[in-house]
Amino acid sequence: MTDTSADLVILGGGSGGYAAAFRAAELGLSVTLIEKDKLGGTCLHRGCIPTKALLHAAEVADETREAEAVGVKAAFEGIDIAGVNKYKDGIVARLYKGLQGLAKAHKVNLVEGAGTFVGGTTVEVDGTRYTGKNVILATGSYSRTLPGLELGGRIIASEQALALDYVPKKVVVLGGGVIGVEFASVWASFGVDVTIVEALPRLVPNEDEFASKQLERAFRRRKIAFKTGVKFTGAKQDDNGVSVSLESGETLEADLLLVAVGRGPNSAGHGYEEAGVKIDRGFVITDERLRTNLPNVYAVGDIVPGLQLAHRGFQQGIFVAEEIAGLNPRVIDESGIPRVTYSHPEVASVGLTESQAKDKYGADVTTFTYDLGGNGKSQILKTSGGVKLVKAPDGPVVGVHMVGDRVGELIGEAQLIYSWEAFPEDVAPLIHAHPTQTEALGEAFLALAGKPLHVHS
Repeated sequence: MTDTSADLVILGGGSGGYAAAFRAAELGLSVTLIEKDKLGGTCLHRGCIPTKALLHAAEVADETREAEAVGVKAAFEGIDIAGVNKYKDGIVARLYKGLQGLAKAHKVNLVEGAGTFVGGTTVEVDGTRYTGKNVILATGSYSRTLPGLELGGRIIASEQALALDYVPKKVVVLGGGVIGVEFASVWASFGVDVTIVEALPRLVPNEDEFASKQLERAFRRRKIAFKTGVKFTGAKQDDNGVSVSLESGETLEADLLLVAVGRGPNSAGHGYEEAGVKIDRGFVITDERLRTNLPNVYAVGDIVPGLQLAHRGFQQGIFVAEEIAGLNPRVIDESGIPRVTYSHPEVASVGLTESQAKDKYGADVTTFTYDLGGNGKSQILKTSGGVKLVKAPDGPVVGVHMVGDRVGELIGEAQLIYSWEAFPEDVAPLIHAHPTQTEALGEAFLALAGKPLHVHS
Protein backbone atom coordinates (compact mmCIF):
# COMPACT_ATOMS: atom_id res chain seq x y z
CA MET A 1 0.00 0.00 0.00
CA THR A 2 1.03 3.57 -0.65
CA ASP A 3 1.34 5.63 2.52
CA THR A 4 0.73 9.37 2.22
CA SER A 5 1.45 11.62 5.21
CA ALA A 6 0.25 15.09 6.17
CA ASP A 7 -0.10 17.24 9.25
CA LEU A 8 -3.86 16.85 9.09
CA VAL A 9 -6.17 14.32 7.42
CA ILE A 10 -9.87 15.20 7.22
CA LEU A 11 -12.60 12.70 6.37
CA GLY A 12 -15.50 14.65 4.86
CA GLY A 13 -15.55 17.81 2.76
CA GLY A 14 -18.73 19.49 3.97
CA SER A 15 -18.94 22.79 5.87
CA GLY A 16 -16.94 21.52 8.86
CA GLY A 17 -14.38 19.58 6.87
CA TYR A 18 -13.47 22.21 4.32
CA ALA A 19 -13.44 25.00 6.93
CA ALA A 20 -10.92 22.98 8.96
CA ALA A 21 -8.88 22.31 5.83
CA PHE A 22 -8.70 25.95 4.73
CA ARG A 23 -7.93 27.31 8.20
CA ALA A 24 -5.28 24.67 8.88
CA ALA A 25 -3.64 25.46 5.55
CA GLU A 26 -3.64 29.17 6.42
CA LEU A 27 -1.81 28.24 9.62
CA GLY A 28 0.92 26.43 7.67
CA LEU A 29 -0.22 22.83 8.07
CA SER A 30 -0.22 20.34 5.23
CA VAL A 31 -3.76 19.03 4.69
CA THR A 32 -5.37 16.06 2.97
CA LEU A 33 -9.13 16.39 2.58
CA ILE A 34 -11.08 13.25 1.62
CA GLU A 35 -14.57 13.53 0.11
CA LYS A 36 -16.53 10.78 -1.64
CA ASP A 37 -18.95 13.13 -3.40
CA LYS A 38 -18.54 16.88 -3.97
CA LEU A 39 -16.68 19.49 -1.95
CA GLY A 40 -19.24 21.49 0.01
CA GLY A 41 -21.26 18.49 1.19
CA THR A 42 -24.98 18.38 1.87
CA CYS A 43 -25.34 22.08 2.69
CA LEU A 44 -24.12 23.31 -0.69
CA HIS A 45 -25.46 20.58 -2.96
CA ARG A 46 -28.57 19.09 -1.29
CA GLY A 47 -29.45 21.32 1.65
CA CYS A 48 -29.07 24.94 2.72
CA ILE A 49 -28.23 26.61 -0.58
CA PRO A 50 -30.66 24.94 -3.01
CA THR A 51 -33.47 25.09 -0.44
CA LYS A 52 -32.99 28.82 0.07
CA ALA A 53 -32.93 29.33 -3.70
CA LEU A 54 -36.37 27.67 -3.85
CA LEU A 55 -37.54 29.86 -0.99
CA HIS A 56 -36.46 32.97 -2.89
CA ALA A 57 -38.32 31.80 -5.99
CA ALA A 58 -41.34 31.27 -3.73
CA GLU A 59 -40.96 34.81 -2.37
CA VAL A 60 -40.93 36.22 -5.91
CA ALA A 61 -44.08 34.23 -6.72
CA ASP A 62 -45.86 35.65 -3.67
CA GLU A 63 -44.73 39.21 -4.43
CA THR A 64 -45.95 38.87 -8.01
CA ARG A 65 -49.38 37.76 -6.82
CA GLU A 66 -49.52 40.66 -4.38
CA ALA A 67 -47.98 43.31 -6.67
CA GLU A 68 -51.26 45.16 -7.17
CA ALA A 69 -51.38 45.91 -3.43
CA VAL A 70 -48.37 48.23 -3.84
CA GLY A 71 -49.49 49.70 -7.15
CA VAL A 72 -47.45 47.51 -9.48
CA LYS A 73 -49.18 45.87 -12.42
CA ALA A 74 -48.03 42.26 -12.70
CA ALA A 75 -49.63 38.95 -13.54
CA PHE A 76 -48.73 35.64 -11.96
CA GLU A 77 -48.92 33.00 -14.68
CA GLY A 78 -47.57 30.03 -12.77
CA ILE A 79 -44.34 28.24 -11.82
CA ASP A 80 -41.84 27.19 -14.51
CA ILE A 81 -40.18 24.46 -12.46
CA ALA A 82 -37.50 23.90 -15.12
CA GLY A 83 -36.61 27.58 -14.84
CA VAL A 84 -36.63 27.44 -11.05
CA ASN A 85 -34.32 24.44 -11.08
CA LYS A 86 -31.99 26.12 -13.59
CA TYR A 87 -31.76 29.15 -11.30
CA LYS A 88 -31.19 26.93 -8.23
CA ASP A 89 -28.61 24.70 -9.89
CA GLY A 90 -26.76 27.71 -11.30
CA ILE A 91 -26.23 29.14 -7.83
CA VAL A 92 -24.95 25.81 -6.54
CA ALA A 93 -22.60 25.42 -9.53
CA ARG A 94 -21.08 28.89 -9.06
CA LEU A 95 -20.48 28.35 -5.35
CA TYR A 96 -19.04 24.89 -5.99
CA LYS A 97 -16.63 26.28 -8.56
CA GLY A 98 -15.56 28.96 -6.10
CA LEU A 99 -15.00 26.37 -3.39
CA GLN A 100 -12.84 24.26 -5.70
CA GLY A 101 -10.78 27.35 -6.46
CA LEU A 102 -10.29 28.06 -2.78
CA ALA A 103 -9.15 24.48 -2.13
CA LYS A 104 -6.57 24.85 -4.88
CA ALA A 105 -5.45 28.26 -3.62
CA HIS A 106 -4.96 26.83 -0.12
CA LYS A 107 -2.95 23.94 -1.59
CA VAL A 108 -5.24 21.39 0.04
CA ASN A 109 -4.66 17.84 -1.24
CA LEU A 110 -8.23 16.92 -2.25
CA VAL A 111 -8.76 13.16 -2.48
CA GLU A 112 -11.94 11.86 -4.13
CA GLY A 113 -13.29 8.59 -2.76
CA ALA A 114 -15.00 6.90 0.17
CA GLY A 115 -12.69 6.92 3.17
CA THR A 116 -12.49 4.46 6.05
CA PHE A 117 -10.95 5.39 9.38
CA VAL A 118 -8.66 2.44 10.11
CA GLY A 119 -7.39 3.56 13.51
CA GLY A 120 -4.55 5.64 14.85
CA THR A 121 -4.56 8.71 12.64
CA THR A 122 -5.00 6.94 9.31
CA VAL A 123 -7.80 6.97 6.72
CA GLU A 124 -7.83 4.53 3.82
CA VAL A 125 -9.26 5.34 0.38
CA ASP A 126 -9.28 2.71 -2.38
CA GLY A 127 -6.24 0.92 -0.96
CA THR A 128 -4.23 4.09 -0.30
CA ARG A 129 -3.58 5.07 3.29
CA TYR A 130 -3.42 8.72 4.34
CA THR A 131 -1.85 9.29 7.73
CA GLY A 132 -1.88 12.59 9.58
CA LYS A 133 -0.44 13.84 12.81
CA ASN A 134 -4.10 14.55 13.52
CA VAL A 135 -7.39 13.37 12.03
CA ILE A 136 -10.77 15.12 11.86
CA LEU A 137 -13.93 13.07 11.33
CA ALA A 138 -16.50 15.18 9.49
CA THR A 139 -18.84 12.84 7.63
CA GLY A 140 -22.05 14.82 8.19
CA SER A 141 -25.60 13.50 8.31
CA TYR A 142 -28.36 11.83 6.32
CA SER A 143 -32.14 12.23 6.05
CA ARG A 144 -33.82 10.09 8.69
CA THR A 145 -37.08 8.24 8.34
CA LEU A 146 -39.33 6.41 10.80
CA PRO A 147 -39.30 2.67 11.55
CA GLY A 148 -41.27 0.85 8.90
CA LEU A 149 -41.45 3.89 6.61
CA GLU A 150 -39.26 3.24 3.58
CA LEU A 151 -38.21 6.09 1.32
CA GLY A 152 -38.90 5.58 -2.38
CA GLY A 153 -41.45 6.38 -5.06
CA ARG A 154 -43.93 8.94 -3.75
CA ILE A 155 -42.40 8.86 -0.27
CA ILE A 156 -39.44 11.23 -0.44
CA ALA A 157 -36.87 13.05 1.68
CA SER A 158 -35.58 16.59 1.17
CA GLU A 159 -32.93 15.48 -1.35
CA GLN A 160 -35.62 14.15 -3.69
CA ALA A 161 -37.86 17.16 -3.04
CA LEU A 162 -35.09 19.44 -4.30
CA ALA A 163 -34.79 17.44 -7.52
CA LEU A 164 -38.50 17.36 -8.47
CA ASP A 165 -39.14 18.33 -12.10
CA TYR A 166 -42.82 19.08 -11.52
CA VAL A 167 -45.00 20.93 -9.02
CA PRO A 168 -47.24 18.47 -7.15
CA LYS A 169 -50.87 19.35 -6.46
CA LYS A 170 -51.07 18.01 -2.92
CA VAL A 171 -48.36 17.14 -0.40
CA VAL A 172 -48.27 15.85 3.17
CA VAL A 173 -45.19 16.90 5.11
CA LEU A 174 -44.26 14.59 7.97
CA GLY A 175 -42.43 16.76 10.50
CA GLY A 176 -42.98 20.36 11.54
CA GLY A 177 -39.38 21.25 12.25
CA VAL A 178 -37.11 23.45 10.16
CA ILE A 179 -36.97 21.27 7.03
CA GLY A 180 -40.68 20.53 7.09
CA VAL A 181 -41.91 24.11 7.44
CA GLU A 182 -39.43 25.41 4.86
CA PHE A 183 -40.64 22.99 2.19
CA ALA A 184 -44.26 23.57 3.19
CA SER A 185 -43.66 27.30 2.75
CA VAL A 186 -42.12 26.83 -0.71
CA TRP A 187 -44.86 24.54 -1.96
CA ALA A 188 -47.65 26.75 -0.63
CA SER A 189 -46.17 29.68 -2.57
CA PHE A 190 -46.02 27.45 -5.64
CA GLY A 191 -49.75 26.78 -5.31
CA VAL A 192 -49.57 23.34 -3.70
CA ASP A 193 -52.14 22.14 -1.15
CA VAL A 194 -49.92 21.36 1.88
CA THR A 195 -50.62 19.65 5.21
CA ILE A 196 -47.96 19.32 7.92
CA VAL A 197 -48.17 16.50 10.46
CA GLU A 198 -46.15 17.01 13.66
CA ALA A 199 -46.23 14.61 16.61
CA LEU A 200 -45.20 17.29 19.12
CA PRO A 201 -47.70 19.94 20.30
CA ARG A 202 -46.49 22.78 18.03
CA LEU A 203 -44.59 23.65 14.87
CA VAL A 204 -40.84 24.38 15.18
CA PRO A 205 -41.00 22.77 18.66
CA ASN A 206 -37.36 23.53 19.48
CA GLU A 207 -38.04 27.28 19.29
CA ASP A 208 -39.60 29.52 21.93
CA GLU A 209 -43.37 29.02 22.19
CA PHE A 210 -43.84 32.64 21.06
CA ALA A 211 -42.18 31.82 17.74
CA SER A 212 -44.30 28.72 17.23
CA LYS A 213 -47.54 30.65 17.81
CA GLN A 214 -46.49 33.43 15.43
CA LEU A 215 -45.54 30.96 12.70
CA GLU A 216 -48.73 28.94 13.15
CA ARG A 217 -50.81 32.12 12.89
CA ALA A 218 -49.02 33.08 9.67
CA PHE A 219 -49.44 29.59 8.21
CA ARG A 220 -53.18 29.69 8.92
CA ARG A 221 -53.40 32.96 6.98
CA ARG A 222 -51.51 31.31 4.14
CA LYS A 223 -53.90 28.33 4.24
CA ILE A 224 -51.08 25.91 5.09
CA ALA A 225 -52.80 23.17 7.07
CA PHE A 226 -51.04 21.57 10.01
CA LYS A 227 -51.92 18.90 12.54
CA THR A 228 -49.88 19.02 15.74
CA GLY A 229 -49.85 16.54 18.59
CA VAL A 230 -50.82 13.80 16.14
CA LYS A 231 -48.68 10.74 15.44
CA PHE A 232 -48.14 9.15 12.05
CA THR A 233 -49.03 5.44 11.87
CA GLY A 234 -48.39 4.44 8.27
CA ALA A 235 -48.37 5.23 4.56
CA LYS A 236 -49.37 3.36 1.43
CA GLN A 237 -48.64 4.40 -2.13
CA ASP A 238 -49.71 3.42 -5.61
CA ASP A 239 -49.54 4.92 -9.10
CA ASN A 240 -52.14 7.54 -8.20
CA GLY A 241 -50.79 8.86 -4.91
CA VAL A 242 -50.00 8.16 -1.28
CA SER A 243 -52.32 7.61 1.69
CA VAL A 244 -51.06 8.76 5.07
CA SER A 245 -52.62 7.28 8.22
CA LEU A 246 -52.66 9.09 11.56
CA GLU A 247 -53.13 7.81 15.10
CA SER A 248 -56.33 9.85 15.27
CA GLY A 249 -57.84 7.55 12.65
CA GLU A 250 -57.71 10.19 9.94
CA THR A 251 -56.29 9.39 6.50
CA LEU A 252 -54.71 12.06 4.29
CA GLU A 253 -54.44 11.64 0.52
CA ALA A 254 -51.65 13.33 -1.43
CA ASP A 255 -49.41 13.14 -4.47
CA LEU A 256 -46.30 12.99 -2.28
CA LEU A 257 -45.29 12.40 1.32
CA LEU A 258 -42.22 14.40 2.34
CA VAL A 259 -40.48 12.77 5.30
CA ALA A 260 -38.86 15.60 7.28
CA VAL A 261 -38.31 14.04 10.70
CA GLY A 262 -34.74 15.26 11.08
CA ARG A 263 -31.27 14.10 10.15
CA GLY A 264 -29.19 11.28 11.57
CA PRO A 265 -25.39 11.24 12.08
CA ASN A 266 -23.53 9.68 9.15
CA SER A 267 -21.14 7.66 11.28
CA ALA A 268 -21.86 4.08 10.18
CA GLY A 269 -19.73 2.39 7.54
CA HIS A 270 -16.67 4.56 8.05
CA GLY A 271 -14.79 2.32 10.47
CA TYR A 272 -15.35 4.50 13.54
CA GLU A 273 -16.63 1.89 15.97
CA GLU A 274 -14.23 -0.76 14.68
CA ALA A 275 -11.34 1.63 15.37
CA GLY A 276 -12.58 2.27 18.92
CA VAL A 277 -14.23 5.69 18.52
CA LYS A 278 -16.84 6.22 21.25
CA ILE A 279 -20.30 6.31 19.67
CA ASP A 280 -23.68 6.95 21.30
CA ARG A 281 -26.86 6.44 19.22
CA GLY A 282 -24.79 7.00 16.12
CA PHE A 283 -23.18 10.24 17.28
CA VAL A 284 -19.43 10.60 17.81
CA ILE A 285 -18.83 11.69 21.39
CA THR A 286 -16.35 14.50 21.99
CA ASP A 287 -15.35 16.80 24.81
CA GLU A 288 -15.89 20.56 24.64
CA ARG A 289 -12.69 20.90 22.58
CA LEU A 290 -14.10 18.40 20.05
CA ARG A 291 -11.59 15.67 20.92
CA THR A 292 -12.83 12.11 20.64
CA ASN A 293 -11.73 9.41 23.08
CA LEU A 294 -8.82 8.54 20.75
CA PRO A 295 -5.62 10.61 20.81
CA ASN A 296 -5.26 13.20 18.04
CA VAL A 297 -8.67 12.32 16.59
CA TYR A 298 -11.31 15.06 16.48
CA ALA A 299 -14.89 15.25 15.19
CA VAL A 300 -16.93 18.20 13.89
CA GLY A 301 -20.35 18.92 12.41
CA ASP A 302 -23.51 16.87 12.32
CA ILE A 303 -21.91 13.70 13.69
CA VAL A 304 -21.30 15.52 17.01
CA PRO A 305 -24.36 15.78 19.32
CA GLY A 306 -26.01 19.18 19.17
CA LEU A 307 -27.55 21.50 16.60
CA GLN A 308 -27.16 20.13 13.10
CA LEU A 309 -26.40 23.41 11.37
CA ALA A 310 -23.88 24.13 8.63
CA HIS A 311 -22.54 27.24 10.36
CA ARG A 312 -22.01 25.25 13.57
CA GLY A 313 -19.90 22.70 11.66
CA PHE A 314 -18.08 25.51 9.87
CA GLN A 315 -17.09 27.19 13.14
CA GLN A 316 -16.16 23.86 14.70
CA GLY A 317 -13.85 23.18 11.74
CA ILE A 318 -12.08 26.49 12.30
CA PHE A 319 -11.89 25.79 16.04
CA VAL A 320 -10.24 22.38 15.61
CA ALA A 321 -7.75 23.67 13.04
CA GLU A 322 -6.69 26.38 15.48
CA GLU A 323 -6.64 23.88 18.35
CA ILE A 324 -4.30 21.60 16.43
CA ALA A 325 -2.12 24.58 15.52
CA GLY A 326 -1.75 25.44 19.23
CA LEU A 327 -3.75 28.68 19.23
CA ASN A 328 -5.98 27.57 22.14
CA PRO A 329 -9.23 29.00 20.69
CA ARG A 330 -12.21 29.85 22.88
CA VAL A 331 -14.68 26.98 23.38
CA ILE A 332 -17.82 27.37 21.26
CA ASP A 333 -20.93 28.27 23.25
CA GLU A 334 -23.63 25.99 21.83
CA SER A 335 -26.42 28.26 23.09
CA GLY A 336 -24.83 31.18 21.24
CA ILE A 337 -25.20 29.52 17.83
CA PRO A 338 -27.79 31.44 15.78
CA ARG A 339 -30.76 29.49 14.39
CA VAL A 340 -32.84 30.53 11.38
CA THR A 341 -35.86 28.89 9.75
CA TYR A 342 -36.22 30.44 6.29
CA SER A 343 -39.96 30.01 5.89
CA HIS A 344 -42.42 32.82 5.11
CA PRO A 345 -42.30 34.33 7.69
CA GLU A 346 -38.81 33.57 8.96
CA VAL A 347 -37.99 32.47 12.51
CA ALA A 348 -34.61 33.49 13.95
CA SER A 349 -33.26 32.98 17.45
CA VAL A 350 -30.18 32.81 19.62
CA GLY A 351 -29.69 31.87 23.25
CA LEU A 352 -32.27 30.40 25.62
CA THR A 353 -36.01 30.10 25.21
CA GLU A 354 -38.16 31.45 28.04
CA SER A 355 -38.73 27.89 29.28
CA GLN A 356 -35.01 27.08 29.21
CA ALA A 357 -34.18 30.33 30.99
CA LYS A 358 -36.68 29.56 33.77
CA ASP A 359 -35.21 26.10 34.17
CA LYS A 360 -31.77 27.68 34.55
CA TYR A 361 -32.50 30.88 36.49
CA GLY A 362 -35.88 30.33 38.14
CA ALA A 363 -39.28 31.96 37.71
CA ASP A 364 -38.02 35.56 37.93
CA VAL A 365 -36.94 35.65 34.29
CA THR A 366 -38.10 38.84 32.52
CA THR A 367 -39.43 38.88 28.96
CA PHE A 368 -40.58 41.57 26.58
CA THR A 369 -42.16 41.22 23.14
CA TYR A 370 -42.16 43.98 20.54
CA ASP A 371 -44.73 43.69 17.74
CA LEU A 372 -43.46 44.34 14.21
CA GLY A 373 -46.68 46.26 13.65
CA GLY A 374 -44.82 49.25 15.10
CA ASN A 375 -41.81 48.87 12.80
CA GLY A 376 -41.93 51.01 9.65
CA LYS A 377 -39.78 48.79 7.43
CA SER A 378 -41.78 45.70 8.40
CA GLN A 379 -44.96 47.54 7.40
CA ILE A 380 -43.36 48.46 4.07
CA LEU A 381 -42.52 44.77 3.57
CA LYS A 382 -46.08 43.86 4.64
CA THR A 383 -44.83 41.39 7.22
CA SER A 384 -46.02 40.72 10.75
CA GLY A 385 -44.34 39.10 13.70
CA GLY A 386 -42.29 40.31 16.60
CA VAL A 387 -39.12 40.33 18.69
CA LYS A 388 -39.05 38.62 22.08
CA LEU A 389 -36.27 39.20 24.58
CA VAL A 390 -35.54 36.89 27.52
CA LYS A 391 -33.56 38.42 30.40
CA ALA A 392 -32.00 36.66 33.38
CA PRO A 393 -32.93 37.98 36.87
CA ASP A 394 -30.64 40.97 37.59
CA GLY A 395 -28.61 39.82 34.60
CA PRO A 396 -28.12 40.13 30.86
CA VAL A 397 -30.39 39.22 27.98
CA VAL A 398 -29.98 35.47 27.49
CA GLY A 399 -32.33 34.89 24.58
CA VAL A 400 -33.51 36.74 21.47
CA HIS A 401 -36.39 35.32 19.39
CA MET A 402 -37.72 36.90 16.20
CA VAL A 403 -40.47 36.12 13.70
CA GLY A 404 -41.09 37.99 10.45
CA ASP A 405 -39.92 38.17 6.86
CA ARG A 406 -36.14 38.77 6.63
CA VAL A 407 -35.54 38.68 10.39
CA GLY A 408 -32.78 36.15 9.72
CA GLU A 409 -30.70 39.15 8.64
CA LEU A 410 -31.00 40.56 12.18
CA ILE A 411 -29.55 37.53 13.91
CA GLY A 412 -25.97 38.84 13.72
CA GLU A 413 -26.70 41.71 16.09
CA ALA A 414 -28.75 39.42 18.30
CA GLN A 415 -25.81 37.02 18.53
CA LEU A 416 -23.45 39.83 19.55
CA ILE A 417 -25.89 40.96 22.23
CA TYR A 418 -26.13 37.42 23.61
CA SER A 419 -22.42 36.65 23.34
CA TRP A 420 -21.36 39.89 25.02
CA GLU A 421 -23.84 39.27 27.85
CA ALA A 422 -25.36 42.68 27.24
CA PHE A 423 -27.87 44.26 29.61
CA PRO A 424 -30.83 46.17 28.13
CA GLU A 425 -29.17 49.39 29.29
CA ASP A 426 -26.11 48.52 27.18
CA VAL A 427 -28.11 48.17 23.96
CA ALA A 428 -30.74 50.87 24.45
CA PRO A 429 -28.35 53.81 23.66
CA LEU A 430 -27.19 52.24 20.40
CA ILE A 431 -28.53 53.99 17.28
CA HIS A 432 -30.42 51.84 14.79
CA ALA A 433 -30.81 53.26 11.29
CA HIS A 434 -34.30 54.36 10.25
CA PRO A 435 -36.26 52.84 8.63
CA THR A 436 -34.84 49.34 9.13
CA GLN A 437 -36.02 46.17 10.79
CA THR A 438 -33.05 46.44 13.16
CA GLU A 439 -35.06 49.19 14.86
CA ALA A 440 -37.33 46.44 16.14
CA LEU A 441 -34.41 45.12 18.19
CA GLY A 442 -33.62 48.64 19.34
CA GLU A 443 -37.22 49.32 20.38
CA ALA A 444 -37.42 46.05 22.29
CA PHE A 445 -34.29 46.92 24.25
CA LEU A 446 -35.50 50.47 24.91
CA ALA A 447 -38.66 49.03 26.40
CA LEU A 448 -36.82 46.43 28.48
CA ALA A 449 -34.51 49.20 29.73
CA GLY A 450 -37.54 51.08 31.04
CA LYS A 451 -37.96 53.72 28.34
CA PRO A 452 -40.44 52.43 25.76
CA LEU A 453 -41.23 54.71 22.83
CA HIS A 454 -43.12 53.03 19.96
CA VAL A 455 -44.81 50.65 22.39
CA HIS A 456 -48.37 50.79 23.75
CA SER A 457 -48.46 50.43 27.51
